[in-house]
Amino acid sequence: MTNLSIPQNLADMKNIIALICLCTISNLAFSQGIPSQEVQIKIALMAAPDELKEGAMVYGYDNQGNFVVLRKGSNALICLADDPNTPGFNVSCYHQDLDPFMERGRQLKREGKSAQEIFDIREEEAKSGKLKMPKDGATLFVLSADASDYDDKTGDVKDPYLRYVVYIPWATSESTGLPLRPYGPAMPWIMDPGTHRAHIMINPPREN
Repeated sequence: MTNLSIPQNLADMKNIIALICLCTISNLAFSQGIPSQEVQIKIALMAAPDELKEGAMVYGYDNQGNFVVLRKGSNALICLADDPNTPGFNVSCYHQDLDPFMERGRQLKREGKSAQEIFDIREEEAKSGKLKMPKDGATLFVLSADASDYDDKTGDVKDPYLRYVVYIPWATSESTGLPLRPYGPAMPWIMDPGTHRAHIMINPPREN
């Protein structure tokens, strides 16, 4: 027969009930901060080119805040819903060849690594071949907005801004002919040249 631990008095019972209620309320409050699956998919796809939206895979968050697959994909694009624990509004889509790089970054961030530590670890792993990087370049689309312009109940976003990044590992200004900073509106330029994270930045002018 199983020996159950039974509270010895009324005070113990009240403490247990209070603890259960507190945990239930905390879990409910957290889940209420996570948009519905439908809203997360809607906002994640805002960063995708129109012809790739239908088949894109979507990552987001469950009611406990776990990072999960919300929708499987049928093409090469992967989209991320907004992180409810990060200020502002930010969604993105990227080519599937970037997923090992992105997932390694997420993993290191969960381990508490700093931005510089993440860069250094991925740089070393990419050089050794442990971390697979795209060979022919891969694109990232990033759409952002102010938190006040985002309705997490409906997924409506006002005044979003879309920018573009093309990862070309180990490329340099000399190998591409790109400047190290933009000299005009929407001019492409190269960031982190000569490293695993070398990428072309394209920042369109913002509408007034």
